[in-house]
Amino acid sequence: MLQRLLQTFVTAATLTLVVALPGRAAELVMVEQAGCVYCAAWDEQIAPIYPKTAAGTYAPLHRIDLRDPAPEGMQFVRPAVFTPTFILIGDEGDELGRIEGYPGEDFFWSLLEAMLIDKTEFDRAIVETTAPAAKVRP
Repeated sequence: MLQRLLQTFVTAATLTLVVALPGRAAELVMVEQAGCVYCAAWDEQIAPIYPKTAAGTYAPLHRIDLRDPAPEGMQFVRPAVFTPTFILIGDEGDELGRIEGYPGEDFFWSLLEAMLIDKTEFDRAIVETTAPAAKVRP
């Protein structure tokens, strides 16, 4: 009896957290080009762990080449000039913010999380407790 009551409580608590978790409301577009040493540094330092973080769960990565137009359904405020440029896209397909260049691992995470918190409903604490892939913190 006690075990069944505990199971019911855990199920209800889990459902409450899942309902409280904002849906994927953003996408991070990485504008890159061949031969970009900063893109290569990002690939080495960030790319392997990005999808395992709260930010990566909330705003999955979409890569495009510098010379490509904005993906269908996405609208950039202005074209990217530098690589890498990270453009945060909202659920309506509009640009919410961007990071131009790769300032290194520590600064990248700080800038990205600040942009997500400022421009979206991102809440790292909720994402980390409900998304299994998001439990790895850089």
